[in-house]
Amino acid sequence: MFQRGIRGAITLEENTKENIKSATVELLGEILKRNDVNIEDISFVIFTLTRDINADFPAKYARESFDFKYVPMMCYNEADIDGAINMCLRILVNFNTNKKQEEIKHIYLKGAERLRQDLK
Repeated sequence: MFQRGIRGAITLEENTKENIKSATVELLGEILKRNDVNIEDISFVIFTLTRDINADFPAKYARESFDFKYVPMMCYNEADIDGAINMCLRILVNFNTNKKQEEIKHIYLKGAERLRQDLK
């Protein structure tokens, strides 16, 4: 088995708890489903938020919605770069798998598709 990472991003409409929850559940759900990830195989998850998102922690909703009781998670601010996408939640799931890197399906939803046009 190998350690692999799955990247994903989604943009939010507003900086509210409800929007953070729905974006987290939508994006993380797609990452897990499209890559057939078992929770027991997850090493850790990192969430980053642009500075305009601060109403809540996305890890809280991963724990509640996906039973991530024993999955280590951390939330960070994304680098604040001029011209970067705003209102963006990013997720990195590090997990154990036999898949090759090119078999990993990285997920970019809503306005975040522009971050990785090369993965379409």
